[in-house]
Amino acid sequence: MKKMIENTIIAKKTLAPGITSLKIYAPEICAKHKAGQFVILRGWPGGERIPLTIANTDRAKGAITLIFQSVGKTTLQLATLAVGDRVLDMAGPLGTRTHIERFGTVVCIGGGIGTAPLLPITKAMKAAGNKIVTILGFRSRDYIILQNEIEQLSDTLIIITDDGSSGQKGLVTDVLQQLFADGIKIDRIMAIGPAIMMRAVAELTRRAAIPTIASLNPIMIDGTGMCGGCRVTINGSMKFVCVDGPEFDAHQVAWDEVMQRLRTYKQHECRALENYQQNQPERISYAE
Repeated sequence: MKKMIENTIIAKKTLAPGITSLKIYAPEICAKHKAGQFVILRGWPGGERIPLTIANTDRAKGAITLIFQSVGKTTLQLATLAVGDRVLDMAGPLGTRTHIERFGTVVCIGGGIGTAPLLPITKAMKAAGNKIVTILGFRSRDYIILQNEIEQLSDTLIIITDDGSSGQKGLVTDVLQQLFADGIKIDRIMAIGPAIMMRAVAELTRRAAIPTIASLNPIMIDGTGMCGGCRVTINGSMKFVCVDGPEFDAHQVAWDEVMQRLRTYKQHECRALENYQQNQPERISYAE
């Protein structure tokens, strides 16, 4: 029997337009992973290093699942890899694990691709004995991912779409306000998604004095706190998301700074994407 080579892709799925799931053989990372942690991945020689949260683990196969949306050059290239290909290297699991305990009622809020990193957190919160209310927001029904998996872990699941093509039409904060109006006691909120969504959730829950945790996704390079690229201001102090996070008290995050820093290299990212789309090479296999 041929020995499996580490970092080999053993399964691939398209979950929605532009959203890909890769199951990768990585036994050491798989064995040590805890909810909330991520990897830094480099797909090929000379490739960009990017952070991706581990969405699931298969301990029996020693594999991790990474789910990502193709929005730039690197993620578009990553989506061309096939079963049997290898990613060049992965560092992980990185970051601080999610604080899990029996809080009571936990509301888990995911926005778009943020649903992927929310999955292991929801699973861990449920296993700890919490009542789980999950709110998932998507652009439209075509972009809904992991609904069945999340539903199995939730006591209540509410789907929101921007256009009303599935579930309710509106924003995740609309549902949250309705929960408040209904008098539902909420002991903790977990929010993962676009920064603008997490900031809106934080503003709403601050007034209600509900502990709220947000998972940040800034620019990140080495993942060990050395480069400083992922620095954020938390309660007036500088922190590094890669080692101090990625999760922080959402009420202490300097959200304007976070959103500004996310736009730092927007022009360069757009130029790289445009060049790639104009000069797109044939698919390269990275299998050994």
